[in-house]
Amino acid sequence: MSNPVKKLRQGEKSLLKSRELQRKASHDLRRLQSLLAKGIPRQEVAALSHSKARSSGVSRSQGLHAPKDTSRQRSESDISSEASELEKFSITYRDQRCFSSHPLQKLFSEILTSLVKNRLCSDWIDHALPESVLRVLICLRLLIRDPHHQKILHQLQGINLLARYMEHVTVMYISCGEQAFAVQKLVTMTYMFQKLSAVEDQRVWVTDSGAHRTLVKLLSTTDSSVLLGALLALTTLAESPECKEKIGELPIVENLLLILQEYDLLSKRMGAELLRLLSPVWQVREQLRGLEGLPVLLSLLNAQHLKLLWSVAWVLVQLCEDPDTRAEIRSWGGVQQLLRLLHSDRQYICDRSSIETLSSANAAGRIHREHIREELSPQEEEGNTMALQSACCTVLTELSLDDTSAQHIVQENGVYIIVKLILPQNQRPKRTSLQCYAFRTLRFLFSVERNRHLFKRLFPTDLFELFIDVGHYVRDLTAYEGLQTKVSLYTEEEVDSLKESIETVDQNRPPLKVINGYSILDHLGTGAFGSVFKVRKQSGQNLLALKEVNLHNPVFGKDKKSRDRNVETIISELTIVKEQGKLM
Repeated sequence: MSNPVKKLRQGEKSLLKSRELQRKASHDLRRLQSLLAKGIPRQEVAALSHSKARSSGVSRSQGLHAPKDTSRQRSESDISSEASELEKFSITYRDQRCFSSHPLQKLFSEILTSLVKNRLCSDWIDHALPESVLRVLICLRLLIRDPHHQKILHQLQGINLLARYMEHVTVMYISCGEQAFAVQKLVTMTYMFQKLSAVEDQRVWVTDSGAHRTLVKLLSTTDSSVLLGALLALTTLAESPECKEKIGELPIVENLLLILQEYDLLSKRMGAELLRLLSPVWQVREQLRGLEGLPVLLSLLNAQHLKLLWSVAWVLVQLCEDPDTRAEIRSWGGVQQLLRLLHSDRQYICDRSSIETLSSANAAGRIHREHIREELSPQEEEGNTMALQSACCTVLTELSLDDTSAQHIVQENGVYIIVKLILPQNQRPKRTSLQCYAFRTLRFLFSVERNRHLFKRLFPTDLFELFIDVGHYVRDLTAYEGLQTKVSLYTEEEVDSLKESIETVDQNRPPLKVINGYSILDHLGTGAFGSVFKVRKQSGQNLLALKEVNLHNPVFGKDKKSRDRNVETIISELTIVKEQGKLM
């Protein structure tokens, strides 16, 4: 047999097989539609209620009066057939995401309409067996993955009905504890609201239904799957300013703080991200302050997950709006922790999981909480690390609005740690952005008069002029682009010279000389009567400028021992003067 003939027959067989499969699919869908399209008479609802009561061990005398056996038999037969068809539908179309372009799209739309009109919004849902309701919800979940079906659901008032039923299940679940299929139903419904919230224009549908209030209540659950479903739905919803305001009006922070302290890493990551999105809302910041949430947030800066750290850092940025909170961050050691994130070689972990991916996996029962660590490419890891560094620079920038905090940053070697971030390495967008963030932090620190002496020898003249011209306390990052561009155009020699200047502000570099417990760090200059040195007491952080001291000048003694004793006396006197606030 020739190849063309063989290929033709194979094509005909494939076509026939495809037609047969479509015919069977059409038959199954029509069968399901005919079962769902039936309005359920009151006596069948009574039969359902009686069956539900009987399966729960409730006596006949406590339930509704049982209808005639023939009616119940017919009802139970239909229930069994419907259950079988719904189960078949959920298995067949579990990977189908676009129904509106499917050849059988009309049947899918009709099934969706029947599920809403004849099941979700009827007395049936209040009396049906829990497993029957779950099957309906699962099929709804599959169908509304199609954007067109989401609009149909809204037009049929299905979102309001779904929100009402989720509230009912939540109240029973929280007050009575574990109920049959309650967890699966709640996970399925939280997925649906996350899916609806993924489209910006549809978020108002969710808040209008009141579903956000129920989702906030679910943050108190101890079930990890329900909790994750609620977190993902709220996080998607909070992307819109209007929705985050409505969520922020509710008492949400206490449960989020508990999640950040006691739950698994994935829940912590999503809880921190939700808090980041909500922190611009003043009620949320007030809740955080009232519940003393700052120590909890600062403790998370010791974590290893890049996305968790990034979210926490941006929450701190919002909290820095309050002067008292800025002082509290400093007193709790926040400055040191932030600088450590900029300067440490900590090994981080991360993942690529999007909210969409996590939501789908959670609804399908495929979530692996212990596997949220992924091997990222060097470029991805570098990008995530620089995003974290940019966030840390922003926190330090906001802290610098307080003069005491700005001085504290300088004392903790912050200028040296931050200025290293301006050095050109590559021209990737995130690197360029990080340089601007670093320049902004340095410029805010420079705005405090007592810090300015550090910068006079740090930058070459041309760069220093641009640096000054930016002005004090300018938040707009574009104002620092000229500085970034200037540094990126430096020659190799100019970069090396800048690196040398940077090393001079490192407070932890080896001293030039140690005299009786005092480190002589740097020779600042020489005049007619001696030299000026930068001095640090080894047991402390105080830096002093030792004025008019020349260590080899005979005026301080004829021998080394006499000179050291006299230098120590002068240093001690300068320390006393500084502590009295007279030496700047």
